[in-house]
Amino acid sequence: MTPRSTSRLAALALVTSLVGGTLAGCGTPPWDEGEEQAAPAPSASATPTASPSPSPTRSLANDLAKGSAKRTLNAGGVEVAVNYYSDVPLDQWSPEATKPLKVSLTASFPDGSEQDIYLRSVQARVDVAGADGPLPAAESITDQADVDPGYLVTEPSSYSDVLTLPAVDAAARSVTLNLTYELLAQSAPKSKRYLKQTASDTLRIALAHD
Repeated sequence: MTPRSTSRLAALALVTSLVGGTLAGCGTPPWDEGEEQAAPAPSASATPTASPSPSPTRSLANDLAKGSAKRTLNAGGVEVAVNYYSDVPLDQWSPEATKPLKVSLTASFPDGSEQDIYLRSVQARVDVAGADGPLPAAESITDQADVDPGYLVTEPSSYSDVLTLPAVDAAARSVTLNLTYELLAQSAPKSKRYLKQTASDTLRIALAHD
């Protein structure tokens, strides 16, 4: 081997050594190591617990809330107009008190028939309810006509009376009147034959508490 060949081999070996050293020294610089580390997972924040909303206070249904209630009832071919009201303010309708309910009524034939109509009887079953459900019912109220065939209610004639609701359980929140009106209508004008007709209604009244 000539001296020139020996010199070239030495130079090649040096270059190889330098390249190898450079490659072996390649790696992540210390100042870049932090950037390649996985970022820590964000800690889960506690989910706020919603406070339960207060339940709204339900007001009791009261058919006399406006002071009176008017109804139009059908009894076969007869139309009955009824008006309910009280001279005693509803804030005095406590369970323990007697409660006067005024009822006025008139009847007619929508088709214009001219037969007379009579009210034979009025019956009211009084159901009582407390905050937790039904309570013992009050005694039923009945007004039976003391004239024959009954009270003349053909419009413009009318019936008017006071139904007195008795004292009920002190825990009562409301009373419900289930009313039945029994009527007799002439089969023809001036006839002595009558047709029995019945009209029904329901009236719920809230009671006052201190």
